[in-house]
Amino acid sequence: MKTREIILILIAAAFGGVAIVTWSGEEAANQRAAKISKEANEARLKSVADIKVLNDKAAKDAAAFKKAIDEAAAASAAKLAEGDAAKKKVEAELAKAKEDAGKAAVKAAELEKAKADAANRVNELTAELARLRDGSELKDAIAKQKKAEADLEAASTALRDANAKAAAASARVTELEEENRRLREQTKGTDNASPNYRAL
Repeated sequence: MKTREIILILIAAAFGGVAIVTWSGEEAANQRAAKISKEANEARLKSVADIKVLNDKAAKDAAAFKKAIDEAAAASAAKLAEGDAAKKKVEAELAKAKEDAGKAAVKAAELEKAKADAANRVNELTAELARLRDGSELKDAIAKQKKAEADLEAASTALRDANAKAAAASARVTELEEENRRLREQTKGTDNASPNYRAL
């Protein structure tokens, strides 16, 4: 075989090997590309699923957070209302306590006055009891009663005397009127020329 033929055979063999290698490399590349595409698609799908899961969780967490915020706001409003009601109740109780304290102070003053009056009355009764035990007041009362009785007796005697004198005077007036009447009757028929004569 000639050298030229051998070279041609070697060249042909070389090109054949290149073609085989080229074909084998393209097939592997296609398989790898397909695998990469498949993995990328799976990764994309997984990413979409993960994103959906994350979005759902975020929405759920947001809803739970909003619910918690709303409940906290409602609870805070309720507590505020309770606080206002409690404050108003305490203020009303304080006002009533002040009013009761004022009434109690007035009542205490009245009781103090009553106590003082009672103490004064006790002192008066004690002094009166002492006088009664001493007998001086009773003696004075008896003496005054006796004097009043004596004065009454004297007044009665004076009244009796005055009545007697009045009766005597009335009788005397009656006698004088009767005597005067008789004298007038006696002088009716008597003629008297004297200018100084007057009928009684």
